[in-house]
Amino acid sequence: MKKFLLSVLLFILFSPSGYADGGFFSSDFFDSNKRGVKSLLNSQIKYANKNNFDKFIATYDKNYKNGDGYDIDIYSKLVKELWDNYDNIKYSIKIKDITFEEDGTAKVSLIETSSADIPVTKKMSGILRSEADSIYYLKKINGKWKVTSDKINDEVTSMLYGDAINLDIKLSAPHEVTPGYEYTASLEFDPPKDTFAIASIAKDKVEYPQKQAKEVFRKLPDDHILERLFIANSDNANEYIIASIGLTKADIKDMSIKLSLTGFGYRIIRVNVVDEIKKEELKEGNDVKEK
Repeated sequence: MKKFLLSVLLFILFSPSGYADGGFFSSDFFDSNKRGVKSLLNSQIKYANKNNFDKFIATYDKNYKNGDGYDIDIYSKLVKELWDNYDNIKYSIKIKDITFEEDGTAKVSLIETSSADIPVTKKMSGILRSEADSIYYLKKINGKWKVTSDKINDEVTSMLYGDAINLDIKLSAPHEVTPGYEYTASLEFDPPKDTFAIASIAKDKVEYPQKQAKEVFRKLPDDHILERLFIANSDNANEYIIASIGLTKADIKDMSIKLSLTGFGYRIIRVNVVDEIKKEELKEGNDVKEK
């Protein structure tokens, strides 16, 4: 999870159907455990929105490890760093599905969202918006449900300021690739009238501590589309595609030109690097999504 992004959960009602009667698969088992899972995830959202670090982290198993390879120690640092910098983020969730395995563990598919106002100056407002399509894994430990792991299937984050807030930004890349796979990331937006726009597209591995991606800004082409070719890393680490945008206007007075920054921001999407994905399945581009 990116250092400036944390998505947590609000569990909504899920109606069971089609389960076998009796024994381990009785409806009573699923009802009571769904109530327990719901209670645990509702607690997470409550603690996150109050920035209650200790109680929030206590909802995770001590052996927690997520799909990006972060253990509970690294994840705790990410949470603390995030809340130290942004203490006004609001979190919510929409449940897509919940299932229980034969060993009693739970799997929850969900859409996580988070948002915050992040003004950079008194004259320039800013917003943070994120959405992630995620899967959470839970297990009952000593009679209490805990999150043991999670993975993000798809993720998009925006941090936009000034005139960039109203841009219709489209950033696209393959949803999944294999190590060493060559792929293209594309950025498209229409800048405001009489505005000079620059932009860059960079690639960054999902790792901790997070390294600063190298940005090479270019003037936005006349067709308003900027593309860049990347090669997926061979370390089996997931990646972020980071688009940076700058907007300026020229004020001409008394034969002098003054450039003023009217907006800037970032759009970030995830590319998961997965061994078992076959390259031929990616050729048609059906997994490319616009964010």
